[in-house]
Order: sequence, then C-alpha cells, then structure tokens
Amino acid sequence: MSEQTPIKPQKIFNDPISVAKRAKQKVYRTAQVDKRSMLELIITSRGKALVVSKSKRGADSLSTELNAKGITASAVHANKSAQACVSAAKAFDKGDVAVLIATDTMMQSLNLGNIALLISYDLPIEPEFYLARVGTLGEGGEAISLVSPDEESLLYLIERTMRHDIPAEELEGFVPSAETPSEETAPGRSQKKKPRHKKVKEKTAEKKKKSAADRKNA
Repeated sequence: MSEQTPIKPQKIFNDPISVAKRAKQKVYRTAQVDKRSMLELIITSRGKALVVSKSKRGADSLSTELNAKGITASAVHANKSAQACVSAAKAFDKGDVAVLIATDTMMQSLNLGNIALLISYDLPIEPEFYLARVGTLGEGGEAISLVSPDEESLLYLIERTMRHDIPAEELEGFVPSAETPSEETAPGRSQKKKPRHKKVKEKTAEKKKKSAADRKNA
C-alpha cells in the first residue's frame, strides 16, 4: 500500500490582518486644521468616497461643510434613524450621493462593502476598527488615512498590529495653510516608538559598556 502524500496546510487569507496587509493603503500626514481642505481635494479629484469619522458630531460637521462646497454628502450614525441611514447608504451605492460619512459603529451596522475609496478622516483608537474599515474595500479599492501629528501613536499601533508599514505620500496639489506646523514643530511627525524589547536591549548594552569602562579605570 503506497503512502499518501501529506496534505500541506493552506494559508488563510480571510482573516482581518491578512486582508488589511494585502489592501492598497496610504497615509497623508497633515495638521488637523488642514484635514478638511485635504479631504475636499481628494474627493474633488476622485469623485466618490466612504469617509469614516471618529464621532457623530464630526460626521455631521463634515457633511454640512462638504454640501456647502457643492459636494453631495450624507452622514450616518447612531443619532440618525435606521431608515435614514439605510436610505443614505443606498443613495451612496447608486451614486446619488458622492460622499457617505460614517462612524465605525454605523459602518459595520450597515454592512458596507465593495468600497472603491475609503478615507479615514480620523484614526480609530483601537486597531481592530481600522482592520474593519479596510475590510469594506472592494477588489482594487484603496484606503487613505489623514494623519495629524497627535495621531502618530495610533498609526504606530495599527502598523504594529498588521506587522506592516503603511506607505506615506504627499498629496499632489495640496497647499498647507499658514497655521500648519512645520516638520520641526510638529510633535511625533514621521517618528515611531521603538518596541519595548529593543529598548531593553539598548539599556542592557549601555550597562555592559559602563561596567567595562569602570573595570578599565579601576
């Protein structure tokens, strides 16, 4: 009786981390004060997007401002009726609304998917929420994150969870306002915290060097 060929375990590609790592992603770093003008420029050039806000008030404010600029937008969150949220999602799906602005909770409640462009206006506190956002992308979809200096630590947590660095780019045609902090004054800009184990190794190495120097001078 011949031996059976061992079956190789298949790789799992449907877990949230694997899906997120394979998705097309990028980061635009900007001051908080410039996020709205950057968002407007992206939508004007791309035409349609799902935007995720960290708060209900933020979603409403973005919707009001975009509509005032002539960009059709609808905000969906827990303070809206279920019927209104479903209607807004359908209008977005049909193309009647260019921008759907949602909180993380509502985005998952509506089971949104097959999104071509996802814009994280705010980074979530929990990396799992970011993974859920990226999971809404359709084939060939793209996730863009607008990251202010005070969100660098949140970006670090997301990248550490995915074990994957998100490329940072500059938005062509975007001009920062005069209030935007420079690279020198923007805290945490393009800096990442070192993992704890590396810090421990560095401290241990420093102690060894100091001990050796003390023995030499004794």
